[in-house]
Amino acid sequence: MTHAAHETLAALKALLARSNPASGLAAAEPIPFGTASLDGPLGGGLPRAALHEAYAEEGTNDAAAAAGFGLGIALRAAGARSLVWIRQDFVDQEAGRLFGSGLAAFGAEPDRIVLVRVPDQQGAVRAAEEALRCPPLGAVLVEVWGKSRALDLNATRRLGFAAGRSGVPCILVRLAATPAPSAAMTRWSVSAAPSRPLEANAPGRPALALALLRHRAGIPGRTWHVEWDRDRLTFAEPAPLSRPVVSVPAGREAAAGGHAAWRRAG
Repeated sequence: MTHAAHETLAALKALLARSNPASGLAAAEPIPFGTASLDGPLGGGLPRAALHEAYAEEGTNDAAAAAGFGLGIALRAAGARSLVWIRQDFVDQEAGRLFGSGLAAFGAEPDRIVLVRVPDQQGAVRAAEEALRCPPLGAVLVEVWGKSRALDLNATRRLGFAAGRSGVPCILVRLAATPAPSAAMTRWSVSAAPSRPLEANAPGRPALALALLRHRAGIPGRTWHVEWDRDRLTFAEPAPLSRPVVSVPAGREAAAGGHAAWRRAG
């Protein structure tokens, strides 16, 4: 099978997964990332009425990156509606508590976020199942820490079924955990990436390295480098360099002290 045929087959599988009522997923518009490099290969984005997982793997410092990825998807799914953020208490101890001004700087309106704190992963699953029974919600974001049997295949299957019945997407962010079998529609590995400074050397946009580990519709895994645009609430391609860069001449090193050839102005 050619590469083009393989991509066509994967896109058809994704379409069937979204439109087939027997799959437990509502026939609804997908959640677009907002950038063609992601939405194109994924058939328009993520299935809305489904469970999606994002991992920051154990031994990394990517908890904030994974949480930001999950929040970005939840914001794009919710639109003008409220979202429920279920957070395990231990995440506060390891990654810090949520801060209203920080959420606003990310583009999230704190007054539209219902924060639910739970002591353990069992509580997170129970709270998520309850929240997913409320169709008016825009999204349910669940953030947990570490490995646990509470989020096994059966538990994630229940979350997926609940999302399918209500049409409310569930984004499960698993921190300091190794990817494991689950019933999630998609599974992602998320890590922080270098960001490019804005004008006046201001801090750049949040930059993420994404790896699609699994897609139940058969879409092959691949990687992306994206940034979060808080003004448009969308994922975007990394900004290009602000000016051309001259490469080092082939076959020889750059002249030592080459910067001295530039005349100081002012």
